[in-house]
Amino acid sequence: MKTKNLIRLLPLLSIAILFSCGKKNEEKKEVDTKVKVYTTIARSEEVDKTATYTANVKADIINQITPAMPGRIEKIYVEIGDRVGKGQLLVQMESSNLLQQKTQLANLEKDYARYTELLKVGGIAQQQVDQIKTQIDVLRSAIKNLQDNTQLLSPINGIITARNYDNGDVYAQTPILTVQQLNPLKAIVNVSESYFSKVKLGMPIIIRLDVYENETFTGKVSLIYPTIDAATHTFGVQVTINNTGMKVRPGMFGRVTLNFGTGKSIVIPDAAVQKQTGANDKYVFVIENGTARYRKVELGQHLNDNYEILSGVDAGDVVVTAGQTRLIDGTEVEIINN
Repeated sequence: MKTKNLIRLLPLLSIAILFSCGKKNEEKKEVDTKVKVYTTIARSEEVDKTATYTANVKADIINQITPAMPGRIEKIYVEIGDRVGKGQLLVQMESSNLLQQKTQLANLEKDYARYTELLKVGGIAQQQVDQIKTQIDVLRSAIKNLQDNTQLLSPINGIITARNYDNGDVYAQTPILTVQQLNPLKAIVNVSESYFSKVKLGMPIIIRLDVYENETFTGKVSLIYPTIDAATHTFGVQVTINNTGMKVRPGMFGRVTLNFGTGKSIVIPDAAVQKQTGANDKYVFVIENGTARYRKVELGQHLNDNYEILSGVDAGDVVVTAGQTRLIDGTEVEIINN
């Protein structure tokens, strides 16, 4: 009888054992669903407040050398690349008309001298002397204008960067020469609206050029545009670049850094920052009550192995630095920091 009862109980015992094992496996499975991550604490640090913007270098002054009227070019005295000084003769235009005017002036001056002597002895009226004096003054002005347009001088110290004619050509509309001043140079950068009240005239800047990898050049803010671009929320800032070594040239591509002093900023390891697939958004995961939470962040400077965080993370937040690839917003996590 006892044997029969035991046989009847065996199926029930098997079911109980299987149920118990299944429950333990489910509990183990629940524990295993937590994603293991490494974390760090977002900290507030004193950092240099700098901002870097791309820019193309330009000549501070560009002069196009042209006469006031068409004419034949008699001689061009310079070539591309020549350094020239202010007031140096660059181009001689055809001067036959100028020579005629000078000859006429010389004759009038002789007549004026003779009329003056006649006036002293009463041999001529004062009105005649005044008339010839007026003619001389008008002719001298005309000759000065002709000289300015037949002898073309450099208005600045600079370098010839373009020559568009040869000797004997007839000047049309294209400038004969281009002269650019290369020291100082300038660049215009579009600065974020948030810095509008912080940019000051005379503020020092540093520029790095792609062509000189390990060298920096200095300058200062020389002009601040007074309005904000509504589309980009930026404003123009012109910087003047010191080029005493004459190594920098117009057209070079560079990065201009403005320094706004120091201040407190939130800093986290760059390994914590992720890029949103298909977008340019950056994000991190912050741990709250054992759960990963998605946070979109705005980045500032890259500081060695860290990022400055402008928004999205507060000091003291627990930020995931490894294991993010398995996380979505709301994932339960297990922190395994050593």
